[in-house]
Amino acid sequence: MRSYKIRIKIIINILLTFIYFLLAAEPSVSQIFNPTTFKLKNGLKIVVIENHRAPVVTHMMWYKVGAADEPPGKSGIAHFLEHLMFKGTANRAPGEFSEIVARNGGKENAFTSQDYTGYYQIVSKDKLGLMMELEADRMMGLVLNQESINIERQVVIEERRTRVETSPQAKLNEQVMAATYSNHPYRLPVIGWKHEIEALQLDDIIGFYKKWYAPNNAILIVSGDVNPSEVYDLAKTYYGKLPFKKIPLRLRPSEPNQHAPREVVLRDPRVLQPSWSRRWLAPSYNSPNKNHAYALEVFAEVMGGGNTSRLNTSLVISQKLAVSAGAWYASDALDTSTFVVWFSPRSGISMDVVSAALEKELYKVKRNGTTKEEVNRAKQRLLDSAIFARDSIEGPAQIFGVAMTTGQDVEDVENWANRISDVTPDQVDLAAQAVLKINTSTTGILLPTDNIKAK
Repeated sequence: MRSYKIRIKIIINILLTFIYFLLAAEPSVSQIFNPTTFKLKNGLKIVVIENHRAPVVTHMMWYKVGAADEPPGKSGIAHFLEHLMFKGTANRAPGEFSEIVARNGGKENAFTSQDYTGYYQIVSKDKLGLMMELEADRMMGLVLNQESINIERQVVIEERRTRVETSPQAKLNEQVMAATYSNHPYRLPVIGWKHEIEALQLDDIIGFYKKWYAPNNAILIVSGDVNPSEVYDLAKTYYGKLPFKKIPLRLRPSEPNQHAPREVVLRDPRVLQPSWSRRWLAPSYNSPNKNHAYALEVFAEVMGGGNTSRLNTSLVISQKLAVSAGAWYASDALDTSTFVVWFSPRSGISMDVVSAALEKELYKVKRNGTTKEEVNRAKQRLLDSAIFARDSIEGPAQIFGVAMTTGQDVEDVENWANRISDVTPDQVDLAAQAVLKINTSTTGILLPTDNIKAK
């Protein structure tokens, strides 16, 4: 249930919800979410987003620590700790947290990414205080022993086996990330390498927990049918008694310049549908050149957003070379992110033929640039992609949580629509020129073992 893979689904929901709320807005951007913010004396930041459509509330606790903050040789410890956070405190027995949530008609889960770890419950609004009591108890009161770690270790290893080692695509993705980042810890899998998971000890996990889990390294997001002042009073009651703790800076190795293209090829007899992807390191919203990030988000829509995007129109519809094609850009990393283009070829079509056609489309955009019309359509697609998200109770909490754990603040979230609206074709072209360089690319190719002709 608490799989590290949930972060993928959450990120997709975040993007769709984010797009709709921030573009499907009234003229005053500040009224899109209109959050209320507080900060307790111990440093806990609180964001409250009111939504009175139903008597339900989402209670989310986000920690500014993820897999990229792990000590060298200890990959997987952030995700492992996420599992162990349900193993009890001095006040609650192992598993009691989840039993209480279920008994009160709620649902819960947790997730780990490279940059953050989060825990959430969705309950009726009268149970909010109970959720705060439970979450505050385990923030700094977790009790672990070697037996609980040994048991949960097998759960994590089995999760890795079923989600990574039995999936050729997941195995390729893991190797591609390791090739894309030669020095930065984004190269390591969130779930961890198996041999390092096996070696994690009680002292490692307790040390990581005590180092990063504290109110002044956390953000509480409450979204739903709530009154902000009542949320503040509850938070002060349950979280306010927790002590401030000195938290280290999130110091990570930087990525050196890349001078040659990289390629990873995985052949596996289980592959039924080959695939090809190419990614480049790209700035995120937290990068110094963050203006490229907004332009890259629009560029991703131009190239791969919807049926009328350039790659789908050319490779899938017109030339009939691929069954699918698109582009993907992750803007919300704490550090340098990636811009990705990809396709899956039609049966009988050589991978080389399709990749050459895709590279031709990239060359066209670098040579001729984008048009005002397609840039405007891309912006409109950002609006249309999540038309029903306004009813979401979870979406706003996810948006603010991701933003505020990856270097952004409430103002950045509220101004996102204006910044996207201000993107011009010239800015899109400049961002594309800056990122799409063959010597700074990493290509991943997935093939069946009997495909000896494809590159």
